[in-house]
Amino acid sequence: MKLNLYLKIGLVFITSLLSLSCEDFVEIDAPNDKLIRDEVFGSEETAKSALNGIYNQLFLTAFSNGARNSISVLSGLSGDNLENINTTNIFRMQFQENELTPDNPDNLDIWNSAYNMIYLTNSFIEGLVNSEEIASELKKQMEGEARFIRAFTYFYLVNLYGEVPLVLTTDYRANELAARTPVDEVYAQVIADLLIAKDLLSGEYQNGERFRVNSFAASALLARVHLYLEDWNMAETLSSQVINEQSTYQILEDANEVFLANSMEAIWQISPVGGGGMVTHTNEGALFIIDPFFSFFASLELEEEFIGSFDETDNRLMSWVSFDPGKEAYFPTKYKISYSTTFPIEEYSMVVRLAEQYLIRAESRAQEGNISGAIEDVDVIRQRAGLDLISETNPGINQEQLLNLILEERRKELFTEWGHRWLDLKRTGKATQVLGSENPLWEATDILYPIPAEERMKNPNLSQNVGY
Repeated sequence: MKLNLYLKIGLVFITSLLSLSCEDFVEIDAPNDKLIRDEVFGSEETAKSALNGIYNQLFLTAFSNGARNSISVLSGLSGDNLENINTTNIFRMQFQENELTPDNPDNLDIWNSAYNMIYLTNSFIEGLVNSEEIASELKKQMEGEARFIRAFTYFYLVNLYGEVPLVLTTDYRANELAARTPVDEVYAQVIADLLIAKDLLSGEYQNGERFRVNSFAASALLARVHLYLEDWNMAETLSSQVINEQSTYQILEDANEVFLANSMEAIWQISPVGGGGMVTHTNEGALFIIDPFFSFFASLELEEEFIGSFDETDNRLMSWVSFDPGKEAYFPTKYKISYSTTFPIEEYSMVVRLAEQYLIRAESRAQEGNISGAIEDVDVIRQRAGLDLISETNPGINQEQLLNLILEERRKELFTEWGHRWLDLKRTGKATQVLGSENPLWEATDILYPIPAEERMKNPNLSQNVGY
């Protein structure tokens, strides 16, 4: 695997990521990785720059950057919300048709970029823990942030691929031959990292910027993890911790304000500042928005069936969807800016937000039989959407109906965000029912992406998922 980013060339995050940071570049000239590590963690300023470099890399690396090879796009195609306008790109069509092959280069990009991020966080944690030059409180803060990012990355790897190698060190000799780890062990590590992060982090945002995680971001991701593991009580408890922090988080009345930089609905965002250049727009804005004068560049559209599922009065349809008559295509407009070079930056890429926490708690409460509590949470989302409230129109709704309604609300609320629809269909066991009904080539084994063939050639201990 490309987990062995040869230590002899030094720590990758030091030599490459610092150059991408908006902080001053730290010139380091040392003969080996130990001296490089000692130099970086020899002062608080250089350690902070290294951590900034990791955050910046999230805007650049394939799986997390919101561009064509990101999880938001590729897993969006795997679900039933997004589709390709240009059908000649066979590799992205494989995602849309759920017919991935192990040699798909976009799939390889997800895998490699995620493991590169894990390597960076592992290297950062190792250097930080061994440092004697950094104040204890700062060390705790930075370790919590790095552990969060590692947990976040593993969450997506285990959900997209099932069993994956669990790599927690920078020992490339061991890493390059690592076998796949059972799903429950990967999840256990994700939970362990997030619990440590939650304990180490404060509830404040560093410099008021929500592209740096805090303890509530850890609680929010833990709530999602426990929802996926069907630990309803824990998911409800954790989501409530975030929802109850009303001085920091609020459901915004105007849907057009949700995706602004540092919005009150944002729990964690990724900043375009990571690009290191002059452009200040999100990759999602650049990719999804169809410019009427340059519509020939458009590559993605929303499925018409998905558009037809909205009530015509739904504010999400009016605020987050537009139509291009030239392409005869509906496209997402959660992000309003397709190109910008101005500061301050107006939009950040949304990763975790408050609306999801209400929907997590609603689903957990419904699963536990607390129907009225679940309705209350769903109605928070529906009220912002300008829809009739379930408490008024259907207070006697039964559990199954309510769970189906929550799943549909998640589809409409979270579309084009981090593959939520694809993962929801998988975890609820509805993928075959929903996707198989329209895709004659669908097989139940399609719910997992294949382990990239190139990685299996390098590592004989990597087994393949069934069906590939």
